[in-house]
Amino acid sequence: MKSFKDTLAYKQANFSVGLSLLYAVILGFAAVDFSTFTVQVPLFILAVVNLIATVIQVLLNFKIRKDSQKTLVVNRSSRIMAMLLLLSLLAGNLFIALSSMYLLKKKLTTGYMYGIYMVLTDLLVIGVSALNLFKAYVTNSFIPAMLILLIILVFHTIVLVTYDKIRQTKPAVKKGFLVLLALTVLTGNLFVLLVAFSMMQVEDTVSNRRKGIREKILRNQASMIGMLFIVFLVAMSICSVWTFNYQFAVTNDYSAILISPTLQYPFGTDNFGRDVFSRIVFGARISLAVGVVATTIPFIFGGVLGAISGYFGRHTDNLIMRFLDILYAIPGILLAITIVAAFGASTTNLIIALSIGYIPSYARTMRANVIQVTNLEYVEASKAVGNHNFNIIRQHVIPNSMAPMIVRATLTIGSAIIATSSLSYLGLGVENYIPEWGNILRTGSSYLETKPYLAIYPGLAIIALVLSFNFLGDGLRDATDPRLS
Repeated sequence: MKSFKDTLAYKQANFSVGLSLLYAVILGFAAVDFSTFTVQVPLFILAVVNLIATVIQVLLNFKIRKDSQKTLVVNRSSRIMAMLLLLSLLAGNLFIALSSMYLLKKKLTTGYMYGIYMVLTDLLVIGVSALNLFKAYVTNSFIPAMLILLIILVFHTIVLVTYDKIRQTKPAVKKGFLVLLALTVLTGNLFVLLVAFSMMQVEDTVSNRRKGIREKILRNQASMIGMLFIVFLVAMSICSVWTFNYQFAVTNDYSAILISPTLQYPFGTDNFGRDVFSRIVFGARISLAVGVVATTIPFIFGGVLGAISGYFGRHTDNLIMRFLDILYAIPGILLAITIVAAFGASTTNLIIALSIGYIPSYARTMRANVIQVTNLEYVEASKAVGNHNFNIIRQHVIPNSMAPMIVRATLTIGSAIIATSSLSYLGLGVENYIPEWGNILRTGSSYLETKPYLAIYPGLAIIALVLSFNFLGDGLRDATDPRLS
């Protein structure tokens, strides 16, 4: 017999309680200055409000579990409580709001759930960008960009609320919504693509394998939180071009040296008077770019070498793999340090160094997958009818060997981000003048006793992004593993 505890809405509600409590505790610690034992009243009030919202969510969960003994449908009073908990967005609690949106819908569909994350991403980008309102001046494009983001938020909210009606409307009207959704992808909100794709598909079609993968990822709450943070950083990296001023991140301001966190400078300023908040925002662009490019290059080259080695075998396999074994024997971080030390610290040299170190592991992964796929019946049949080896590899072998490679890529991006920050911390990564999380952390490490927040904030950003990619990688692995189907 199916229990309400097995539903996605209830699991999301329980998962959100833990994250909400953690969020309230972090705000509570941030509100207290342990060096002077003073309390920042606004942050403390925010922590209390979030704690109260968490308690109400716990009570709602108990109520839903009790009501589920009679029916598996969330009753009207529980929906009203969930609707009231949406106000937790005003306190910045996305987790409680997320579970409330799940409880408000009687029947959850894939597109609706991705639509929730789409709207939350818009709110995050607008909320973070709005902190610049406390500065005397940001940039000429700030107000127009914020208005455009607000219009996009309203449009995405309309799509979310009327999702089922849009799917069932006339093809011409539906096509118009899809075109408008496609245009909003330019802000970097990648959840828009998933919503649009779901809108074009037939819901509840179990034979659609791609749809099955999307549903399985949704059932992994940790992977979805990780994806939300990654998509938020992607969107923030794009929108910050118009809503942030790069000069605040790189220009020295000796009249604002080592200012503690304020509304004007949310993360304070460093020893050169640069806004740490702006530096972390622009640093996300560097970390994501280096991580993605340093993963894409070995993904392509390692994948090609592994496919050739696994398919042809024998002498070709020995030649390629023995060469890669030489690279594999050298620790990746040591190889990167050697290359950067020899050719100089720059973003390009760092990407090349990291890429070379990751090629052997990708080649080994692809080789193992290709050997397994090559022995399957449909490949043997393709050989028997006289298809060219190149066509067999391109049409059959590589497409059916990609799932483990994609999972590995998400995990490698996290490793590349850690390596980038580590080398930058040592002065061997991204150029010193570029706002990158490792560079920011190195500057803040000199003030751990007096201004610890200078190191805490970039450190938390690195941890959050790496964990997000790891969570997403775990979700993709579970979704693509046929043994868990």
